[in-house]
Amino acid sequence: MSASTHLPLGTLIDLAQNRTDDATRRLGELQNAQLSAADKLTLLRDYRRDYLAQLNARMRGGLPLSQLQNYQAFVATLDGAIEQQAAIAAQAEQRLDSGRSDWRQCKQKLNAYDTLASRAAQERQRIEGKREQQASDERAARQFQQRLSPA
Repeated sequence: MSASTHLPLGTLIDLAQNRTDDATRRLGELQNAQLSAADKLTLLRDYRRDYLAQLNARMRGGLPLSQLQNYQAFVATLDGAIEQQAAIAAQAEQRLDSGRSDWRQCKQKLNAYDTLASRAAQERQRIEGKREQQASDERAARQFQQRLSPA
């Protein structure tokens, strides 16, 4: 059964739980997007490094100017792609930070409602305990009175 069938706070708890669940899913998606963007950036940087090593090896053996210009143009293209991917990775990191913040807020709200519900349940138990004690005391007093009164 849901909390809403037991507590006045139940509806709020259910809504907060749903929001927290949604924020958790979004956070997972944002983490995946950030990891993917970072991986692509790493791949591009590694490829550039390898490509420059290959260029340096060819230059040692002699390289015509036209091929050197082609290599340089391609490196410039790679640099542009790396710059774009770095911006994408930075945006993904910012979105992830925002998602973490949203998740924390949802979780704090849920925890606050849970705390209120727990306190309310403790209060109900305390009141019920008092009632039971009072009923027990009244039964004991009646039994005592019955023993004292002549039949």
